[in-house]
Amino acid sequence: MGKVFDSIEPKLAEWIGRQRLFFVATAPGEGGRVNVSPKGPIGTLRIVDGSTVEYDDHVGSGAETAAHLRENGRICLMLCAFEGPPRIVRLHGRGRVLPAADPGDGTRAVIRIDVERISDSCGYGVPLMEYTGERPQRERWLESKGEDGVREYVKARNAESIDGLPAFSD
Repeated sequence: MGKVFDSIEPKLAEWIGRQRLFFVATAPGEGGRVNVSPKGPIGTLRIVDGSTVEYDDHVGSGAETAAHLRENGRICLMLCAFEGPPRIVRLHGRGRVLPAADPGDGTRAVIRIDVERISDSCGYGVPLMEYTGERPQRERWLESKGEDGVREYVKARNAESIDGLPAFSD
Protein backbone atom coordinates (compact mmCIF):
# COMPACT_ATOMS: atom_id res chain seq x y z
CA MET A 1 0.00 0.00 0.00
CA GLY A 2 1.38 3.40 -0.94
CA LYS A 3 2.02 6.18 1.51
CA VAL A 4 1.68 9.96 1.21
CA PHE A 5 4.28 11.92 3.17
CA ASP A 6 3.92 15.38 4.71
CA SER A 7 7.51 16.24 3.81
CA ILE A 8 10.76 14.73 2.62
CA GLU A 9 11.73 13.13 5.92
CA PRO A 10 15.40 12.24 6.66
CA LYS A 11 14.83 8.52 6.03
CA LEU A 12 13.23 9.26 2.67
CA ALA A 13 16.00 11.72 1.80
CA GLU A 14 18.57 8.99 2.49
CA TRP A 15 16.70 6.57 0.22
CA ILE A 16 16.56 9.20 -2.54
CA GLY A 17 20.31 9.75 -2.25
CA ARG A 18 20.99 6.02 -2.76
CA GLN A 19 19.21 5.83 -6.13
CA ARG A 20 21.25 6.06 -9.32
CA LEU A 21 18.97 8.30 -11.38
CA PHE A 22 15.57 9.94 -11.45
CA PHE A 23 12.96 10.69 -14.08
CA VAL A 24 11.29 14.04 -14.79
CA ALA A 25 7.84 14.35 -16.38
CA THR A 26 6.26 17.56 -17.67
CA ALA A 27 3.57 18.50 -20.17
CA PRO A 28 2.40 21.65 -21.92
CA GLY A 29 -0.89 23.21 -20.84
CA GLU A 30 -2.92 22.14 -23.88
CA GLY A 31 -2.05 19.83 -26.72
CA GLY A 32 1.61 19.34 -27.35
CA ARG A 33 3.68 16.43 -26.23
CA VAL A 34 4.18 14.98 -22.74
CA ASN A 35 7.87 14.58 -21.94
CA VAL A 36 9.68 12.14 -19.65
CA SER A 37 13.45 12.39 -19.26
CA PRO A 38 15.97 10.36 -17.28
CA LYS A 39 18.26 12.55 -15.17
CA GLY A 40 21.42 11.90 -13.25
CA PRO A 41 23.75 11.15 -11.79
CA ILE A 42 21.84 11.35 -8.52
CA GLY A 43 24.33 13.89 -7.13
CA THR A 44 22.77 16.50 -9.43
CA LEU A 45 19.54 16.24 -7.37
CA ARG A 46 19.57 18.15 -4.10
CA ILE A 47 17.03 18.23 -1.29
CA VAL A 48 16.87 21.88 -0.24
CA ASP A 49 14.38 21.30 2.59
CA GLY A 50 11.39 19.10 3.40
CA SER A 51 9.31 20.52 0.55
CA THR A 52 11.87 21.78 -1.96
CA VAL A 53 14.22 19.95 -4.31
CA GLU A 54 16.39 21.14 -7.17
CA TYR A 55 18.58 19.61 -9.83
CA ASP A 56 21.12 20.70 -12.40
CA ASP A 57 19.62 20.85 -15.88
CA HIS A 58 22.34 19.67 -18.24
CA VAL A 59 22.62 20.70 -21.87
CA GLY A 60 20.82 18.11 -23.96
CA SER A 61 19.19 17.42 -27.28
CA GLY A 62 15.86 18.88 -26.15
CA ALA A 63 14.52 21.56 -23.85
CA GLU A 64 11.04 20.28 -23.07
CA THR A 65 11.25 20.48 -19.29
CA ALA A 66 12.30 24.14 -19.30
CA ALA A 67 9.67 25.07 -21.91
CA HIS A 68 6.86 23.30 -20.05
CA LEU A 69 7.86 24.81 -16.71
CA ARG A 70 7.98 28.29 -18.19
CA GLU A 71 4.47 27.73 -19.53
CA ASN A 72 2.71 26.12 -16.55
CA GLY A 73 5.15 24.96 -13.86
CA ARG A 74 3.77 21.41 -13.50
CA ILE A 75 6.36 18.70 -12.86
CA CYS A 76 6.76 15.24 -11.36
CA LEU A 77 10.01 13.57 -10.35
CA MET A 78 10.01 9.79 -10.07
CA LEU A 79 12.65 7.61 -8.47
CA CYS A 80 12.68 3.82 -8.71
CA ALA A 81 14.63 1.28 -6.66
CA PHE A 82 16.55 -0.81 -9.19
CA GLU A 83 18.52 -2.37 -6.31
CA GLY A 84 17.24 -3.58 -2.94
CA PRO A 85 13.58 -3.67 -1.87
CA PRO A 86 11.08 -2.52 -4.52
CA ARG A 87 9.86 1.06 -4.24
CA ILE A 88 8.80 4.02 -6.36
CA VAL A 89 8.72 7.58 -5.02
CA ARG A 90 7.03 10.47 -6.81
CA LEU A 91 7.49 14.16 -6.05
CA HIS A 92 4.70 16.24 -7.62
CA GLY A 93 5.00 19.99 -7.60
CA ARG A 94 5.58 23.30 -9.29
CA GLY A 95 8.95 23.98 -10.82
CA ARG A 96 10.80 26.99 -12.09
CA VAL A 97 13.82 27.44 -14.28
CA LEU A 98 16.78 29.32 -12.81
CA PRO A 99 18.98 29.88 -15.89
CA ALA A 100 22.73 29.52 -15.52
CA ALA A 101 24.73 32.69 -16.11
CA ASP A 102 26.81 30.74 -18.62
CA PRO A 103 25.87 27.30 -20.02
CA GLY A 104 29.39 26.79 -21.36
CA ASP A 105 30.20 24.23 -18.66
CA GLY A 106 27.25 22.08 -19.74
CA THR A 107 24.67 23.16 -17.15
CA ARG A 108 21.86 25.29 -18.63
CA ALA A 109 19.94 25.93 -15.43
CA VAL A 110 18.88 24.75 -12.03
CA ILE A 111 15.33 23.42 -11.87
CA ARG A 112 13.84 24.19 -8.45
CA ILE A 113 10.66 22.40 -7.41
CA ASP A 114 8.23 23.34 -4.68
CA VAL A 115 6.98 19.86 -3.83
CA GLU A 116 3.23 19.68 -3.22
CA ARG A 117 2.76 15.91 -2.94
CA ILE A 118 5.20 13.18 -1.91
CA SER A 119 4.14 9.56 -2.29
CA ASP A 120 5.53 6.10 -2.68
CA SER A 121 4.21 2.88 -4.18
CA CYS A 122 5.22 -0.75 -4.30
CA GLY A 123 7.56 -0.83 -7.30
CA TYR A 124 6.94 -4.53 -7.90
CA GLY A 125 7.11 -3.98 -11.67
CA VAL A 126 10.55 -2.34 -11.54
CA PRO A 127 13.27 -4.84 -12.51
CA LEU A 128 16.36 -5.50 -10.42
CA MET A 129 19.36 -4.08 -12.25
CA GLU A 130 23.06 -4.05 -11.51
CA TYR A 131 24.82 -0.69 -11.64
CA THR A 132 28.08 -0.79 -13.58
CA GLY A 133 28.96 2.91 -13.85
CA GLU A 134 28.23 6.26 -15.43
CA ARG A 135 28.43 6.69 -19.20
CA PRO A 136 31.43 8.73 -20.43
CA GLN A 137 29.78 10.23 -23.53
CA ARG A 138 28.52 13.48 -21.96
CA GLU A 139 31.93 14.52 -20.69
CA ARG A 140 33.54 13.60 -24.03
CA TRP A 141 30.90 15.61 -25.90
CA LEU A 142 31.46 18.67 -23.69
CA GLU A 143 35.22 18.43 -24.19
CA SER A 144 34.86 18.06 -27.96
CA LYS A 145 32.52 21.07 -28.21
CA GLY A 146 34.44 23.37 -25.87
CA GLU A 147 32.67 26.09 -23.90
CA ASP A 148 31.98 28.29 -26.95
CA GLY A 149 30.61 25.32 -28.87
CA VAL A 150 28.29 24.39 -26.00
CA ARG A 151 27.00 27.97 -25.81
CA GLU A 152 26.28 27.93 -29.54
CA TYR A 153 24.56 24.54 -29.25
CA VAL A 154 22.22 25.88 -26.55
CA LYS A 155 21.35 28.91 -28.72
CA ALA A 156 20.76 26.81 -31.81
CA ARG A 157 19.16 23.66 -30.37
CA ASN A 158 17.62 24.56 -27.00
CA ALA A 159 15.84 27.86 -27.73
CA GLU A 160 12.44 26.18 -27.92
CA SER A 161 10.66 22.88 -27.37
CA ILE A 162 9.64 20.46 -30.09
CA ASP A 163 6.19 22.09 -29.88
CA GLY A 164 7.61 25.60 -30.37
CA LEU A 165 7.38 26.78 -26.74
CA PRO A 166 10.21 29.09 -25.61
CA ALA A 167 12.83 27.35 -23.47
CA PHE A 168 16.30 28.91 -23.47
CA SER A 169 15.85 31.75 -25.93
CA ASP A 170 17.45 35.13 -25.26
